[in-house]
Amino acid sequence: MFPGLVEVETPALLIREEVALRNIERFQRHCDDNGLKLRPHVKTHKCVHFARAQVAAGATGIACQKIGEAEVMADGGIDDILIAYNILGDGKLGRLRSLGERTKALSVVADNDVVVDGLSKAFETASRPLSVLVECDTGGRRCGVQTPERAVALAKRISTLPGIGFGGLMTYPAIGGQRDVLNFMTLAKVGIEECGIACSEVSSGGSPDMWHARSHGGTITEYRAGTYVFNDRSLVERATCAWEDCASRIVATVVSVPSEGRAIIDAGSKILTTDLIGLEGFGHVVGHPRARIAGLNEEHGIIRCGPGDRFEVGDQVNIVPNHICVVTNMLDNAWLERKAGGMSVLTIDARGKLC
Repeated sequence: MFPGLVEVETPALLIREEVALRNIERFQRHCDDNGLKLRPHVKTHKCVHFARAQVAAGATGIACQKIGEAEVMADGGIDDILIAYNILGDGKLGRLRSLGERTKALSVVADNDVVVDGLSKAFETASRPLSVLVECDTGGRRCGVQTPERAVALAKRISTLPGIGFGGLMTYPAIGGQRDVLNFMTLAKVGIEECGIACSEVSSGGSPDMWHARSHGGTITEYRAGTYVFNDRSLVERATCAWEDCASRIVATVVSVPSEGRAIIDAGSKILTTDLIGLEGFGHVVGHPRARIAGLNEEHGIIRCGPGDRFEVGDQVNIVPNHICVVTNMLDNAWLERKAGGMSVLTIDARGKLC
């Protein structure tokens, strides 16, 4: 439980710093023990505070999804950044070029010739080349080249163009798809090196499978995970963590009990979000395992009570969200229960940085 909840206007996001730091240290230790560099994905917390904590614990750098996130983190002193997204357009490429001039190490990904050619044009007069990793689809079915042969071809193209250099391979795999990652990356890496091109980095990731992360004899060099810093209901349901490992809670107030078995809270889709990710209901009501958040409107959450549950108007409830990465982007600030004691306002620095 969080102290002083009566003083917090709801709905609010509260984060237990001690739990978050424990999560950071625990997974950093796992990566260290298994010969992996850890590059946390900051799209989960979007906070310079926690990015610094991850680097201080031993992370090699951070991963971002968008340039706006990376700019905020660079302003906060983080100087080793991977942007794991295809970047297109003169405006974004100009921002990327500026970002490259004020960071120690900047890298991006690409899965097609159009993106690669744009990156080369933007960086052809830069003081140092931009590192470009080839994104590979190993089963996640998002972006990524579809075959190891295509990865080899794109790596060769990157290595011949001005302003950029081939930095390695990157994938975001399907859950449970680590064997597919290893098979794809092994073939791609061998093919690239047979062309005389060094493939120094092979980056995989994903919080759901993080405790299975291994280097596999050095084939995988780096692991990216984001959700692990706070954890959420989706990871508990997949047995990746326990409820006590969930550092974040949404605090909401019961504003109405209009009928027996139904309570209305002041947290709706604008904070809990509509992400289900294969789950039933929109969050876990702490202390009420049989209660179900059955529906959301923009400002209303509908709790269907379980056997023995009783809610009164004015009650405050704690909710572990289904997907914390979306929740943090809904808010300018969170409440932080400090490890040293007391509460403070935590600015979500990169909130809304979607491009």
